[in-house]
Amino acid sequence: MRKLFFLLLFSSTIIQAQKTDEHLQKQIQELIAGFHGEVGIFVRDLKSDRMVAINEDSLFPTASIVKIPIMIGVMSKINSKELDYHQVMVYNDSMYFNEGEDILASFKTNEKISLSKLLMLSISTSDNLASVWLQGIAGGGMRINQLLDSFGCIYTRVNSRTQGREANRAVYGWGQTTPKEICFIMQKIINGEIFNRQTSDRMLRILGRQYWDETALSQIPPNIYAADKTGALDECRNEVMYANAPHPYLFSIFTKNNKDQSWDYNNEAWILTRKLSKLLWEYFNPKLKWNTDPLSK
Repeated sequence: MRKLFFLLLFSSTIIQAQKTDEHLQKQIQELIAGFHGEVGIFVRDLKSDRMVAINEDSLFPTASIVKIPIMIGVMSKINSKELDYHQVMVYNDSMYFNEGEDILASFKTNEKISLSKLLMLSISTSDNLASVWLQGIAGGGMRINQLLDSFGCIYTRVNSRTQGREANRAVYGWGQTTPKEICFIMQKIINGEIFNRQTSDRMLRILGRQYWDETALSQIPPNIYAADKTGALDECRNEVMYANAPHPYLFSIFTKNNKDQSWDYNNEAWILTRKLSKLLWEYFNPKLKWNTDPLSK
């Protein structure tokens, strides 16, 4: 308990020590004005350690961004040698729980797949069935939440299939977080502080292989390394992204109670995400402007 107190005190001190980039904050506030829903944004300039924070401590549904904590739970067991990264797993039809485009949903009982490919499916293509399986492999939501606690996270939690989290699940769904805290988690991965450098680097590589690349990722040059995870439900659209550019930066955008619940390319929240990503790229790396129309497909 004492260790957790000092972790929270340390992380709070670090965040308070950051200075707000007033110019960028004003531009972002103008960008989000008039959005039909609630928006939370956290931006961290990794070069000058300045930030922008808008509703940064508000709770939002994670949607598929919960798959980052689930990956951390699995990596904990790999790091402790309870599991092997390339360990062969055997699928059972009893795991099936929904219809849709999940790749794993086409599997039949006794088909085999490596643990590393399950992680790839969960993060890269956001396969829900693979992610539910991985949550169980990690020891369940309670164990994942205990790990998050140990890193100093007080808001980010797995709710679904987790004892005692039923009320939170009714409000936030599978998981919950804040724009600031998910960036805190990503920062620890970037810095090699989740278990160790080797394990963090492996997670960073996995996060760098994204199939869903038409929102924030679409606004930075393809030759720039970026680690990213999106999440979407009818009423919320979220993204967290790290750009390892000449001027590196990290940001998250979360939306909820969105009026526009469409699933086409021009959904209001996805347009906002592309505009924000374009603004940040050109703000931090003005000499590396990349011609792209944020509203074109």
